[in-house]
Amino acid sequence: MGVASILQSLRALSEPTRLRLLSLLLQEELTVAELQESLGMGQSRISASLGMLRRQGLVLDRRVGKNIYYAAVPLAIAPLLEAVRAAVSELAEAERDRQALQLVLNKRRDRAADYFDKLAGKFGRTYVPGRSWQSLAHGLLRLMPPMIIADMGAGEGTLSQLLARTAKQVIAIDNSPKMVEYGSRIAKENGFANLEYRLGDLEEPPIDSEVIDVVLFSQALHHAARPQRAIESAFRILKPGGRLLILDLASHTYEQAKELYAHVWLGFSGVELHAMLEKAGFSDLEVSVVAREQQAPNFQTILASGLKK
Repeated sequence: MGVASILQSLRALSEPTRLRLLSLLLQEELTVAELQESLGMGQSRISASLGMLRRQGLVLDRRVGKNIYYAAVPLAIAPLLEAVRAAVSELAEAERDRQALQLVLNKRRDRAADYFDKLAGKFGRTYVPGRSWQSLAHGLLRLMPPMIIADMGAGEGTLSQLLARTAKQVIAIDNSPKMVEYGSRIAKENGFANLEYRLGDLEEPPIDSEVIDVVLFSQALHHAARPQRAIESAFRILKPGGRLLILDLASHTYEQAKELYAHVWLGFSGVELHAMLEKAGFSDLEVSVVAREQQAPNFQTILASGLKK
């Protein structure tokens, strides 16, 4: 590579977006969609940056079926490698990009998820007397050890009542006095002495520190004004060794959800949830899409979990 070529390449990499793209492509061959998910940017911006890098010979592409994969050109970058690494290390987004890339690669490699989606689709398709998701859920709940569980944003508490069948104690938190009153009455009528409803906010739950084994947000986090604060509060109330479980909607564009269902957030991406859990102090993080609705607007359910060590 001549001096002129090196200077042109350095000019191409002087823009942070192109530098971040090249850093990811040095680690893995990626599609535009995967780059979008990793960087949280729009397609047009990424495509324009890739075009510039291709013209400088720093990136090449190859087609596999309907997908086009992009990769850095090692020989072209060799004279610039140390400069690129040094520049990337100074970017504030470098660590976030690395974590986001790992999530994208985990999703790509998780063939088991697709397999289990197919299995789930078959369950209940053919009628078998007595077989249903409801009965299966009741059976699996019996396998849970007796734990203290906090059900955040519990609503009327249907899930809390199911959990109370085997849990040592369930504390159901909701900010609606009517929901708490209704849930408490139902729990009393059904003899759940280990199920307690408390009026409170997801972000400041009325629960002492380090007393909970499992904190559960089941389609509740998108109602929180400050989801990060809610997750940090979950960390506070968990015992060491306790686990947080979040079931929520994956990011979507169905704006009507705000009016129809009082959603504050239009779901969360895997990258966002991973970052929030890590910031709160959780480790052993797992984030994946576990369900996809077949009817429009085709909501997806994302599962995130983390351990408090």
